[in-house]
Amino acid sequence: MSELAAVRPVQAQQAKPQAAHRIDSDEEALQVARHWAGEFARDAARRDSERILPWAELEGYSQSGLWGITVPRKYGGAGVSAVTLAEVIATISAADGSLAQIPQNHFYALEVLRVGGSAEQKRFFYGLALAGVRFGNALAEIGHKDYQRRTRLTPEGKGYRVSGQKFYCTGALYAQWIPTLVVDDNQDSYLAFIPRDSAGVEITDDWDGFGQRVTGSGSVSFSQVWVEPEWIVPFKASFDRPTPIGPFAQILHCAIDLGQARGAYQEALHYVREHARPWIDSGVDKASRDPLLLERVGNLRVRLRAADALLRRAGRVLDALQAQAFPDARSVAEASVAVAEAKVLTTEVSLQAGSQLFELAGTSATLEARNLDRYWRNARVHTLHDPLRWKFHAIGNYVLNDVLPPRHGAL
Repeated sequence: MSELAAVRPVQAQQAKPQAAHRIDSDEEALQVARHWAGEFARDAARRDSERILPWAELEGYSQSGLWGITVPRKYGGAGVSAVTLAEVIATISAADGSLAQIPQNHFYALEVLRVGGSAEQKRFFYGLALAGVRFGNALAEIGHKDYQRRTRLTPEGKGYRVSGQKFYCTGALYAQWIPTLVVDDNQDSYLAFIPRDSAGVEITDDWDGFGQRVTGSGSVSFSQVWVEPEWIVPFKASFDRPTPIGPFAQILHCAIDLGQARGAYQEALHYVREHARPWIDSGVDKASRDPLLLERVGNLRVRLRAADALLRRAGRVLDALQAQAFPDARSVAEASVAVAEAKVLTTEVSLQAGSQLFELAGTSATLEARNLDRYWRNARVHTLHDPLRWKFHAIGNYVLNDVLPPRHGAL
């Protein structure tokens, strides 16, 4: 699909999902993720360079059962740990950063549901996720600098109407349901699960960022869209009290960044072994024996391992938090800080790996046909989601002044 052809309203291109495979354990989730990462890696460069929307890949991905792995065992899912979920996402991201990001808000919506949904809502929406149904997102809005949401939830008869404009709607293009952040007349916020084929829903594929090109992170508009009461889950209330939603959202971003770093690093190793030349003053006949190049490879390896260790630690802290029936402000703060510490390193190493790929590989690696710059482009775009300077601020303020970080989805 060309760039010009892409900027238009998009109709659903997928059939009604068939019954998806049901993953039963953390070990199986990791095994399935490794399989699909291998499949996705084959054409990742071409999908990115030609902006080929991954409809077929997503169908296989969601039917694999990986999109249902966070559903609690009580509701028929595997209820995998945060450590496992992060590793699954990182594994996919190493193969294709866009495909790793597309289900990020799917998992986020399921966590909002876990924390704030009723038993009936959980049975219904968890059942859809286990069947292979994909949830997108319509959370963010642009055009205003106050971060206030203006998409309205208005009562009408026995239900509600939703009207508004959204952007950065990653995954909505490919979804069967679009969880949408809405506000009522009191400015209380809710997550409304809206079927994508509802009258008044229009999805426009107008995302043209230089990275994460096939995430479908464009626009969704709602014009008097009908919403049933049972499709609405409290959102503001989930942050007014201490809950795991914030650190859960952030650990998904950490995993995407770490995976992109892994992918760039593996590309660098392959290119150095197979194509790169040693520097003329190195005195060796292979780039893989160049002493200064070896220093760079080793340095980057250490940083990758450190980021991986911090991400696993953050996952363990988050697992402990999610296991609490009634988390308190302190335990949520500890999880948020642990995830923020991981996010600092995963951000930095994803950018470093994407850049040093070219330093290690040499000028020939910049040829457009290779499309190796996608790793840096993807990392640069994705890591802009929330700034590191505020991560450092929250960590420092917590450690030095015992000030608990704010509770929201960006920390």
